[in-house]
Amino acid sequence: MKIYITGIAGFLGSHLAKRLINLGHEVSGNDSMIQGELDNLPGNINFHKIDCCNYDEMSRNLKDIDIVYHCAATAHEGLSVFSPNFITKNIYQASISVITASIINKVKRFVFCSSMARYGNQKSPFTEDMAPKPEDPYGIAKVAVEDTLKLLCEVHSMDYNIAVPHNIVGPNQKYDDPFRNVMSIFINRNLQNKPSIIYGDGNQTRCFSYIDDVIFCLEKLALEKKISKEIINIGPDEETITINELSKLISNETGYNGEPIYVPARPQEVREASCSSNKARKLLDYKTKTSLKESVKLTADYIRSKGTRNFIYNLPVEIRSDITPETWTKKTI
Repeated sequence: MKIYITGIAGFLGSHLAKRLINLGHEVSGNDSMIQGELDNLPGNINFHKIDCCNYDEMSRNLKDIDIVYHCAATAHEGLSVFSPNFITKNIYQASISVITASIINKVKRFVFCSSMARYGNQKSPFTEDMAPKPEDPYGIAKVAVEDTLKLLCEVHSMDYNIAVPHNIVGPNQKYDDPFRNVMSIFINRNLQNKPSIIYGDGNQTRCFSYIDDVIFCLEKLALEKKISKEIINIGPDEETITINELSKLISNETGYNGEPIYVPARPQEVREASCSSNKARKLLDYKTKTSLKESVKLTADYIRSKGTRNFIYNLPVEIRSDITPETWTKKTI
């Protein structure tokens, strides 16, 4: 099949591309390169350096495509409270551009990668039948895309599925981004003999998904005909961990012996965030094959192999006030 992946030079998109190529599909895709990396791309792939907001270019690229995976996103939940214009443009406007281009090119199925941010501060573990209650502009934009996708697919007869991944980790994840990817930030700092920086008291709870366990499910959401018009959480629900515990686990892996630094909590940060994986087990045969400890090791091994990096502050912080994290305004991560 001819499969197109947005955000193909990013973490999730690049892994998905490699898997689908290995299965014998013809894969192409685009990336704005705001945060994608060419090193992530499989060899000899049909790659376009294009922003998803460029509707005319997306319309040309999706000609004769069977399936579209929309992985591209500025997935910066915390930053969205302080850069709502930048983040929502790259979530909602970009997504509607890709959805519309898919419809006019008669794409058979559209797989949208949403976010746990859709659930907000509800009691966890989150289940798919919960009404979305996002707490920040990023989550609000993701839910708006979901609603618009459902409506347009119903009107214009395009099939779809919506994936809701947990916090995905592993090789190819961007680890020099100061605004997101807590595990990679901690590892990158510890390997430079620097302490983890924790927002708030560190008792926020999260679950983390190793990339290989997620790709298997995404593959089925595109290729299994009987799985249609579903919203499915993807990721483990067995190993919920606090940020404090994560910091200790990473310190053990990296050999860093110092104590973390605590800074004021970020506004609108969800306290408890974990999803039930029961629906994924039932429909996608989901299994957690990689433990959290092994996920930390594999992610750390990747960062070791690439070499530690300084953090790059290349995204705008639009709203600066007394509650804007100083880690961003003063570039202290």
